[in-house]
Amino acid sequence: MKVRSMLQLRPAEEDEHAAESLELNRAVANDDHLLLEELLSQERYRKCINQRSGWGVPSTPLRMAASKGHLRCLQLLLAHGAEVDSIDVKAQTPLFSAVCGRYLGCVLALLRAGADPNGNLRNSSSPVLTAAREGDAEILLQLLRHGAEVNARSKVMLWTSGVTVCSGPLYLAAVYGHLDCFRILLLYGADPNYNWPEDKASSRAVPTRKTVLEMCLRHGCSVEFIRLLIEFGANVYLPTLIIEKSTKQNEALELLLRERGCPRSLVSQCRLVIRRHLKQPPPPLIQS
Repeated sequence: MKVRSMLQLRPAEEDEHAAESLELNRAVANDDHLLLEELLSQERYRKCINQRSGWGVPSTPLRMAASKGHLRCLQLLLAHGAEVDSIDVKAQTPLFSAVCGRYLGCVLALLRAGADPNGNLRNSSSPVLTAAREGDAEILLQLLRHGAEVNARSKVMLWTSGVTVCSGPLYLAAVYGHLDCFRILLLYGADPNYNWPEDKASSRAVPTRKTVLEMCLRHGCSVEFIRLLIEFGANVYLPTLIIEKSTKQNEALELLLRERGCPRSLVSQCRLVIRRHLKQPPPPLIQS
């Protein structure tokens, strides 16, 4: 009775095409692109190409293809008019699912089809945040090349030992040790002072908010992360700098203190401003 009552809440049109939608999703799940092509040649299947179906989190065939990395099925669905930025109940787009699965081919196909590189605004995360956390430099590069927001901010506030964590792409790339992603973000214009309080009011509201530079020091990130932040214009005069006797990042701290003692020249400051405006793409990735 419970199942029946739930089915009664579904729109009549959705019930009418439930079988076709299920068949489409089954073909995609099995990566059977030949069957999928045959189904999509029929009008009754094309009508429900954007319909969600399945147990758990119902999804469209396109999201199913993206989440499993089934590129040929994904391309077929796009060619037959699948909605490229359709969302599920979590506001996750097919692109977001492809980034989570680290399926570069699917990511590229979706971006070329016009997918929003920032995902959906109602989602608590974003493709850029996910790629930075997972350390997928090539996917991150493609997202930024297609116009993704380099300073994306997570809607989920993180706290570590009473400190408000700046959970942006730079921070995630640093704490997970993804130096390539960290460099790419900075080259594409990421703010090296991300999370810096903009005014006194915001500073009073969140007294423990920390910048990327401070969090890199707290988490013991390698000196290369500190060097890159300084090179790209991070403010080295942090509001607080606690140096513990047991700290392991002496090299990073020494670099920071040297930089404090030798302010940047006017030429260096001009170079930073020009770089921010140009946002030149990084050189090709070097495979290790």
